[in-house]
Amino acid sequence: MSDKETKSPDGVLDSASQITTPGADSNEAPKIFNWWSMLATCVSLMATWEAICSTMTAGLISGGPVSLVYGFISAAIGTIATALSLSECASMCPTTGGQYHYVALLSPQKLSTPFSYAAGWITVFGWQAVAGSAPFLAGTMIQGLLVLNDPGYVYERWHGTLLYWAVLAVALVINTMAIKLLPAIEVTMMILHVGLYVVLLIAMLVLAPTKGSASFVFTTFTNSSGWESDGVAWCIGMLSAAYVMIGYDGAAHLSTTMHNPSTSVPRAMIGSVLINAMIGLTFLIAILFCIQDLDTALSTPTGFPIIEIFFQITQNRAGATALTSTVILMAFGATIPLVTSAAWTLQAFAADSGIPFSNLIARKRAKDDVPIIAMILTVSCLALLGLLNIASTTAFNAVLSLATVGLYISYLLPTFLMLYRRIYDNESLPYGPFRLGAAGIPVNIISVIYTTVTSVFLLFPPYQPVTAANFNYSSVILGAVLVFCAVYWILGGKKAYHGLKVEILGVNVGNWNDA
Repeated sequence: MSDKETKSPDGVLDSASQITTPGADSNEAPKIFNWWSMLATCVSLMATWEAICSTMTAGLISGGPVSLVYGFISAAIGTIATALSLSECASMCPTTGGQYHYVALLSPQKLSTPFSYAAGWITVFGWQAVAGSAPFLAGTMIQGLLVLNDPGYVYERWHGTLLYWAVLAVALVINTMAIKLLPAIEVTMMILHVGLYVVLLIAMLVLAPTKGSASFVFTTFTNSSGWESDGVAWCIGMLSAAYVMIGYDGAAHLSTTMHNPSTSVPRAMIGSVLINAMIGLTFLIAILFCIQDLDTALSTPTGFPIIEIFFQITQNRAGATALTSTVILMAFGATIPLVTSAAWTLQAFAADSGIPFSNLIARKRAKDDVPIIAMILTVSCLALLGLLNIASTTAFNAVLSLATVGLYISYLLPTFLMLYRRIYDNESLPYGPFRLGAAGIPVNIISVIYTTVTSVFLLFPPYQPVTAANFNYSSVILGAVLVFCAVYWILGGKKAYHGLKVEILGVNVGNWNDA
């Protein structure tokens, strides 16, 4: 390796080198996405205004409108800073591994492999869990409409699971049988995402019998969570917005299917956050202005306050059903790219031998390079989670909450390391085409503060007093994942996993720690 192709003493590769991973090489995967279709994928995957319809309940209980509005603004600022930080990493290292590859790149050499290994498990499990959120929303919201329209309907959790499975099945078929149509599907979904937002916004503002006051929307604080500290309640309420602002890193995990990923991935990530932040905030404010009876909405038998709010706005079941159906449609559409990104992330980690049965899971279909085994495994795991919902909705929701915890921690790790490198070893960083420059340190600091605070409060019980029904089991699940990760590392993962691979001028020169 020449002088221009070496790492610094701390283990950072200079800009003369290209970093890739086996199975994720930029020359292998067909380039089916451009930056526009990838932007559409991330926009529809995040589905921010749609997701706020299901998460706003927690915010209304923990802080009320003040927590929702100002929490959303805070989450948007923190998310934009995080997206900028991760985009800089993605421009350096455009691989499907995403966050755990950034950790490998930015960590001190001796810690690169174990740090990236832990980050890989967190990222993979976070994406596996988040892929179940949209189909679950679609399935259970259909049940909510059945409750609204059929007084004789008896709500059963297994009904929701069957509907959840149906949505997953369609996503699997599209991802395995019609992968080349995915860019066109996602562009269509983004158009619907924006178009239906406009339709719902106009419908709510025109049809609502009365409008709430600005003081209610922007100054009303209520704490029904049981937490004595209003500050804690506000932070927990902010998580309603934190949840709906994740997933933009999906572009990074599909980077090898894109043209010019070093520039296209940052544009897709940042663009999707900006679009969804603006749409989500205005949609949320419109809902708060149009609520007619908050107490009735929170106690609705449909399970979704937004269904009752739509019913109050339209004053008839048909109108409420029509408005709710738009949310279900978009949740259905978001499931497709969620499964795509989750499967590609799993395949990348398997290609790096980070999980059991890596050789099998890392396989791709020869004719189109689709990670078919990872795709089937992802949907199968999500289907099994549906059985958990039959036993306990609380347990299933705990797994879904792991998605938010896992992804925020996966965002925090490379951003913190990037900030550390920028301060102490900036000259050796292999910057890509997208670079924050002088804004890098303040942007990284905002991101680290936001992701740290969010990751901590995501583990808090949402209500007091804590019971078996309202306990936040995501901390238990995250701990179990990390324990399994550590055990597998000791039993064989340490020998099999070698982290980031280094490629110079198209030639694999070995493992990151050996380069």
